[in-house]
Amino acid sequence: MASSITSKPFLGATKPNSSLSPDLQRLSFSSLRISIKPRTHKKLQIQAAGSTFGNYFRVTTFGESHGGGVGCIVDGCPPRIPLSEADLQGDLDRRRPGQSRITTPRKETDTCRIYSGVSEGVTTGTPIHVLVPNTDQRGHDYKEMSIAYRPSHADATYDMKYGVRAVQGGGRSSARETIGRVASGAIAKKILKLFSGTEVLAYVSQVHQVVLPDGSVDHDTVTLDQIESNIVRCPNPDYAEKMIAAIDAVRTRGNSIGGVVTCIVRNAPRGLGSPVFDKLEAELAKAVMSLPATKGFEFGSGFAGTFLTGSEHNDEFYTDEHGRIRTRTNRSGGIQGGISNGEIINMRVAFKPTATIGKKQHTVTREKQDIELLARGRHDPCVVPRAVPMVEAMVALVLVDQLMAQYAQCNLFPINSELQEPLNLEPANI
Repeated sequence: MASSITSKPFLGATKPNSSLSPDLQRLSFSSLRISIKPRTHKKLQIQAAGSTFGNYFRVTTFGESHGGGVGCIVDGCPPRIPLSEADLQGDLDRRRPGQSRITTPRKETDTCRIYSGVSEGVTTGTPIHVLVPNTDQRGHDYKEMSIAYRPSHADATYDMKYGVRAVQGGGRSSARETIGRVASGAIAKKILKLFSGTEVLAYVSQVHQVVLPDGSVDHDTVTLDQIESNIVRCPNPDYAEKMIAAIDAVRTRGNSIGGVVTCIVRNAPRGLGSPVFDKLEAELAKAVMSLPATKGFEFGSGFAGTFLTGSEHNDEFYTDEHGRIRTRTNRSGGIQGGISNGEIINMRVAFKPTATIGKKQHTVTREKQDIELLARGRHDPCVVPRAVPMVEAMVALVLVDQLMAQYAQCNLFPINSELQEPLNLEPANI
């Protein structure tokens, strides 16, 4: 409410008091009126958010599947880190479409350009802008989907939320949005490797009903070359062939299947993560579950741990030859109390079957009329092989953000050397 004072008299005002001086009489309340005017309220508008991730190492992705391009802005990257487009391109090549018969046939080179934040081969500490142009759009493939909703896709919910959506390619709900995540994740992985020797590796551990047995991959020694040795990204050659056959079988029938990606982190610094709401596994869960098509997350022993007793599940401590406190087993998955303990961090992420398939399905139109839809376009029969670098990227982004938080809070002053250790241990002590 707003008020103003005018010289017009109140209704029913009395005559001025004759005992007052002329000056006071002129200021008498009989000559005043307070008018109350309602303030005009502007229509409240809520601006959509959700495209920025991280607190200290902040990443904002932008772009749509069939727009001019996609990419990211990275803010908070430390300065003086050697960085080039080649450092990002390797992971973008692992993510890109058209790389094998078991992925979408869309032909994109996904060639990235860095437009800011890097000068003479090193980061400057200012925002890094990365752009990847879209070059193989086929908007006409989505003509039917402009009027009808694909079952289990984001078409309907985007309309429910915004009242409008980008029809071609699914817009922001497309997996093409993850280019910005993978590019920024490549920067995060380089920071982790340079600072603390930390490695983030993911691989396919299940495709539909083909499940890699527990213990068949040695997390201490598995390498990127082993993971990349086949098109399904499973480091076990025998099971890789079975997974590829399962994808081929549904691909030729116009159907799709899902699977599981396992991700490990070696040489993670101790102390990452914060109680109570920012536990490291909670941050990791949010990060990987923000990826398209994710439906489940397991950490450490996961749901299988519910079948064990406390004495069977507990990770007993010991002191190794370097004087470091270690655990004999790792059912905790490298995190206890929400804080990393230096053991291998491990998690599993479940991905659903691709929603867009080449079979007729019952759905409704935007006008709420029943219809049969045969979706067109180019889509993965199984998203899991291409999801591997996406999972790695999101895990790396969490770890860098938590590393910067830990350094700022707990390493600003000299550490308690009896209980803490430097975040960037020498390789011999890792």
